[in-house]
Amino acid sequence: MAATADGTEEHTAASGTGGGPPRGQGPIARAVSFLGELLITAGVVLGLFVVYSLWWTNVVADRHADRQADRVRDHWADSATGPGALDTKDGIGFLHVPAMRNGAVLVEKGTSTDVLDEGVAGYYTDPAKAVLPTTGKKGNFTLAAHRDGHGAKFHNIDKVHEGDPVVFETKDKWYVYKVYSILPETSKYNVDVLAQVPKESGRTKPGHYITLTTCTPVYTSRYRYVVWAELVRTEKVDAKRTPPAELR
Repeated sequence: MAATADGTEEHTAASGTGGGPPRGQGPIARAVSFLGELLITAGVVLGLFVVYSLWWTNVVADRHADRQADRVRDHWADSATGPGALDTKDGIGFLHVPAMRNGAVLVEKGTSTDVLDEGVAGYYTDPAKAVLPTTGKKGNFTLAAHRDGHGAKFHNIDKVHEGDPVVFETKDKWYVYKVYSILPETSKYNVDVLAQVPKESGRTKPGHYITLTTCTPVYTSRYRYVVWAELVRTEKVDAKRTPPAELR
């Protein structure tokens, strides 16, 4: 028996009595404690994975894309005037979508994970082959980029509205498009959105189109988000590479 601070007495276990484990240290308690530690560890690992996926992959991809972009611009600067051969390894040009607020996005060949993970936009070669605007032919310049992670170049695609400009920059020319239709959600297997005449956008005749595609909702790859725009004019690149009015 021991006295407490208020003068009352309380019973204490006699020394050496009670052969069982201390209260709270039985098999069930130990199992609960172990499970709690596992959950904490899993939470930490999951948190680190989220940081890696949504932040660090952006850092790495942006660094790579910046180096590739510098190579392209250096190549343009060193080349003689006039159209040059497309460099499908380092990139063919830059996509500018002011509404997405992500500056100049390098465009490379292909839409595989290896390509898009480099923090760039890629033009489709399969299942529908993109028609590059530099060919002068009518068709659909179809592009894809990540919505989150690995540069997340199309993260703000939902900020794009009808009437907004989309500009593609090459060595010698600016291609200015105007958004005319948006499909916020469609099946990832819907390849009709990539058709040379994208009828799902409301167009029925050949023209000079550009299509932007990415995953939706954000942080998932369940569906696809699609933006269509149509060429309204081209401008020659001057000595100072003065951008068109839509980018000033």
